[in-house]
Amino acid sequence: MTSVMTPVVDINRTLGPLPHDDVPSRDEPGLVAELERLRIDTACVVHAYAVHGDPRDGNDELRHVTDPRLRPVPVLVPGPLGTGPWTGGAPLVRLCPRQHGWSVTGPHARELAAELAASGTTVLLAWDEVTADEVHRLAATAPAPRIVLTGTGYRALRRLAELLDAHPSLYVDTATLCGHRQVEWIAERYGARRVLFGTGAPVTDDAGPRYLLDTLDLPAHDATLIAGGNALRLLSGEP
Repeated sequence: MTSVMTPVVDINRTLGPLPHDDVPSRDEPGLVAELERLRIDTACVVHAYAVHGDPRDGNDELRHVTDPRLRPVPVLVPGPLGTGPWTGGAPLVRLCPRQHGWSVTGPHARELAAELAASGTTVLLAWDEVTADEVHRLAATAPAPRIVLTGTGYRALRRLAELLDAHPSLYVDTATLCGHRQVEWIAERYGARRVLFGTGAPVTDDAGPRYLLDTLDLPAHDATLIAGGNALRLLSGEP
């Protein structure tokens, strides 16, 4: 059992009201209280409006975030009907191609991917938003942005392993890697530097991944990387 020291950085969290549930993180004070309860020092947050509504509205809401523990993550949509050309300004962004109705391998997406790669921006991409083949094609582009795959789990492990073997620019978060020693297996095979603590909350549970972090059967250095070191490295623009 490994006891994780701070900082703990949740790479994958949502701020704002959900359309199907009443959640504590519907506003900034509620989300900060949840982070304090679970001993999470920093959270990278998208706004619920950006995921479930118009990304431009949700991204605008992030401009009102005042607590330094919350790091805004804009949601981007490529093309003339999207959020506009990416010129940088945030080290981490999220893409929701299925939710927002665009192709991750289309010409507009390829242009956006090149912009993200050039600016050193890391991408959050949920497993249920893409196919494994789309991830492969996106990661095989040159240059390719760094991609953190979220929402993977037991049923995705074989395809995930194939992708991680092929593409060193791919990372994974812990939100749904809740099976026995799944996080340890990925860290031992691919290196702890490619695993980031993330909860996916409030859509998915936050207490489970947080408890898992404190009970990882890994060397203390590896657990510290997963807890927050890797996230801070990517947020600073380092590979």
